[in-house]
Amino acid sequence: MTIDAVRAAAPPDRGRAARRAVPPLMSACVVLVVAMVAAINLSIPRLSASGLHPSATGLLWIVDSYVLVFGCLLIPAGAAGDRFGRKGALLAGLGVFAAGCLLSAAAPAVAVLLAGRLVTGVGAALIMPATLSLLMQVTEPARRPQAIAVWTAATGVAGAVGNLAGGAVLEWLPWQCLFLAGALAAGALAALTAWLAPAGERHRADLDVPGAALLTAALFALLFGIIEGSERGWTSAPVVGGFAGAAVLLAVFAVHAMRAAHPLLDPRLFVRASLRSGVLGIGAAFFCLFALFFVNAQYLQYAKGYSPLVTGVAVAPVVVGMIAVSRRSVGLARRFGNRAVITSGLLVLACGLGLLSLADAGTPYPLYAVDLLVMSVGMGLCVPPLSVGVMSALPPGRAGLGSGLNSAAREIGSALGVAVLGTVLTGRFAGALPPALAGHAHSAGEAIAAADASGAGTHAQVVSAFTGAMSAGFRVVALIACAAALLVAPGLSRADRAKGAGRADQ
Repeated sequence: MTIDAVRAAAPPDRGRAARRAVPPLMSACVVLVVAMVAAINLSIPRLSASGLHPSATGLLWIVDSYVLVFGCLLIPAGAAGDRFGRKGALLAGLGVFAAGCLLSAAAPAVAVLLAGRLVTGVGAALIMPATLSLLMQVTEPARRPQAIAVWTAATGVAGAVGNLAGGAVLEWLPWQCLFLAGALAAGALAALTAWLAPAGERHRADLDVPGAALLTAALFALLFGIIEGSERGWTSAPVVGGFAGAAVLLAVFAVHAMRAAHPLLDPRLFVRASLRSGVLGIGAAFFCLFALFFVNAQYLQYAKGYSPLVTGVAVAPVVVGMIAVSRRSVGLARRFGNRAVITSGLLVLACGLGLLSLADAGTPYPLYAVDLLVMSVGMGLCVPPLSVGVMSALPPGRAGLGSGLNSAAREIGSALGVAVLGTVLTGRFAGALPPALAGHAHSAGEAIAAADASGAGTHAQVVSAFTGAMSAGFRVVALIACAAALLVAPGLSRADRAKGAGRADQ
């Protein structure tokens, strides 16, 4: 055989091997960007005790600045991938993500850490939609619903992976190493993507920069009002201004989108009930999940006295439930209908949160693990069918927009979940502290450290105040999950879903 013949024969074999490697590679990229959210939640006690001295609201911003930029830029990032190439968008995102992680690791102050988190969020926004678009490109049409379900499961399991890997890092190394590990992982994934991923299809897609700026500003204003309300006062001028600014900016965004020739997100898309319900349901599910992740690590470390590594292992029931149920939920939806499966999932999710609200310092871990398992079963039931519904409501040429919208709902829901539960936690905790520790109410970690210096009795009082505030937060989130089930259900009939998919194909 000649050298030319060998060269001609090699690429198809390598191409087939590369195509088989793409799905796990895309899942690994998703796990990285979502795991970073859970990992930073695990590091909250370390950050609270660090030389940065962040306040309770500062900690919320450290978590949510990444998530919100991530969520707000997903749709334009998806459109950019459609237009300029999804592989290039993925490689650029991994590079920006690594740079943001390095800046965070080197942060000498909270402001610099926030800047690093913002940069990392931009990278994550470029990564997420490109992974699903490339996955769809290498998957046969008949297998795409199952591929979406596996990808969706990766986004949920990533939270537990972040807890486990983050716990392992924080057990023996300083918090800065968490970001250094993220940068190294991003570099390794970029090298594999450059070698294995296909070039990526290109489709006509217009970038609506004014629309992206309006939407991002509106959601930051909304988050500002939620996060700062408990500290500044709900009737204070900055907080009221934040909520008012969010309403005005969202209205301006809607008017702009209705008039623009090629809007970032056309509000008229939400006439399709399947798309509307899918986006709302996904946002609500991840609202609940990341509210849990925000407080879970603090509960296990502050109230139960677990180390970071044990805390990371202790979230394993979330993985078990999501893996076991997510792989079957799309098939269950085909058999019993989307409405039955998705609304049941949201209600089971609410039930799990209600059970978690009963936990205190004396709750045995096996009982707490059962509560986590119930919640994860609810996630596994509802999220994959919701994701399939969102992707099915848009034509194949808008896969980047569909995956961006899908992921934006997750991340914006996650950011709001952290903000709402964190705000309830901060407000209730401050009100329940012993008078002698009132000056330490701005940080649970600082209050517990001060209590340790005062004696065991005071420590028990602070832990009781924390778990009481946590319970109140879980009850609020559970009620939101129930409300979401009621709002999502009307758009989930089989006939309506089929009609939306038919329009998308035209």
